[in-house]
Amino acid sequence: MDRPSPESILADLNLPAIRFFTSIGSTNDEAWRWIDAGAPHTALVVTDEQTAGRGRFQRHWVTTAGSGLAFSLILLSPPLDPQLVNRITGLGALAVAQALQRKYTLSAQIKWPNDILLDQRKVAGVLVEARWNGQNLKAVIVGIGINIAPESVNPVNLPAEGLNFPATCIENVLGHPVDRWELLYATLKEFFSWLPRLFTEDFIRKWEDSLAYHDQWVELSAVNSAQSAHPETVPIRVLVGKVIGLTPDGSLKLLTGTGKLVTAQVGEIHLRPAPVGHPSLPPD
Repeated sequence: MDRPSPESILADLNLPAIRFFTSIGSTNDEAWRWIDAGAPHTALVVTDEQTAGRGRFQRHWVTTAGSGLAFSLILLSPPLDPQLVNRITGLGALAVAQALQRKYTLSAQIKWPNDILLDQRKVAGVLVEARWNGQNLKAVIVGIGINIAPESVNPVNLPAEGLNFPATCIENVLGHPVDRWELLYATLKEFFSWLPRLFTEDFIRKWEDSLAYHDQWVELSAVNSAQSAHPETVPIRVLVGKVIGLTPDGSLKLLTGTGKLVTAQVGEIHLRPAPVGHPSLPPD
């Protein structure tokens, strides 16, 4: 029996247009080109192989053919308060986490702001890019990459020296093959389910419930824009605090060892568990 095509699997999502590529540099770059040529709202770009994908800090995200998912969803003129645009990053991450939970009963967590973890290892990432017309948001692209097969986490794709966090793939965690197109469907279904609720308190609560390291001590290291292109550089500032939740704009709320409440905004920030014995941790 012939396998269903990706188009047929995604059919009941009523996407206005889909572009599939055998190989492409970056799905986000292709999405921007499509927007300039008149792409419709919620159009989708999907590729089997991505050779020049990117994540935060200009890191590369390579997707070997047949090993993962790399796709970008186009949102045109979303009615967003400029202060709430970071919620879209949370929406993309929550969609992946919820899809993994519902489809495979995997306890996926979101490492704020944009990574998805399985067993404390990165399995997926979200890169949201926006285009503005003055104070009005003209378009948003939600780029998502998911490691599925073991080939997606080979040393060529993910050299250890370029990683801020150890990587894994879904099939290594599950122990059996995964249908990529069914996972794409499940992720998009979760995305569109939460999109109308993006501005609600329920959305923030669900994002908070999915946070990795909730009520645990973490270390945030901030880098400036010049350093961000060079992961080997030393961070300019380190903050240690206990994760207690999110603000309405998607910033991370932390309680420091001195009892001070601080917030960290999405930007040039690394997050990782605070090492035991860190001088900023309060004594037991």
